[in-house]
Amino acid sequence: MNDLIKINYETERPTVSARDLYDVVSSDGGTTGTERFSKWFERYVGYGFEEGKDYSTPNKKVRVQIEGSRQVSREVDDYDLSIEMAKEICMLQRTEKGKQCRTYFLDLEKAWNTPEQIIARALKMADKTIDSLKDRCKLLDGQIMESQKLISQMKPKADYMDRILSSKSLVATTQIAKDYGYSAIAFNRLLHSLGVQFRVNDQWVLYAKHQNMGYVHSITIDITRSDGRPDVKMQTEWTQKGRLFLYELLKANLIIPVIEKPFQISFEYQ
Repeated sequence: MNDLIKINYETERPTVSARDLYDVVSSDGGTTGTERFSKWFERYVGYGFEEGKDYSTPNKKVRVQIEGSRQVSREVDDYDLSIEMAKEICMLQRTEKGKQCRTYFLDLEKAWNTPEQIIARALKMADKTIDSLKDRCKLLDGQIMESQKLISQMKPKADYMDRILSSKSLVATTQIAKDYGYSAIAFNRLLHSLGVQFRVNDQWVLYAKHQNMGYVHSITIDITRSDGRPDVKMQTEWTQKGRLFLYELLKANLIIPVIEKPFQISFEYQ
């Protein structure tokens, strides 16, 4: 009796294959034994059973069957039946096999609803919930790690931008050059090659397209000539707006501050 019909316990409630049930109840002859499965199933569905509640939508399965003298494999439609539907179909058979199957399903229902089985199902459901939560936690851990990685990558940039925005004073070219690992001479040449500035009377001044943008100020500094004479010299210094302009321009040319590089090693270029 235990092996009468295979029961599927993988779903939320036990189900049985419609074709397996058909094979068993038709094995002792009668009307069912001469009726094709499709007609048999259609006839019993007509008793008021509902798709999605009492039986599933069609699912494909490979079935090995005898056709004449040959054994062939064919893909056929099958349905998962609730135990309640299977039990009622068996009762309607009015055959010995139908009676055996109905008794089989009644015993199965009794076993299914024992306190032990109810607790076992609850524990199984709890295990699935725990596994789902574990997977969710792993996903969240991965997202947190990615976020931390992104924050770590963005922090040097934020630090550098904060440094710029927090300062209101003028900045000498030498200071900005150090941020990028350049000497002042090499940095001025770089800006010249990028079309930012040119040299006039020993002073770097901006090209016309960058003038009047508030990027720089010219300051006068006192100097002493080699012969001891006091003199003055014009020097270009950058505003914080100008410093941001340089940051975006250099970044567009794949030149970033040392603080934003993976390894913060400073190189001096002469």
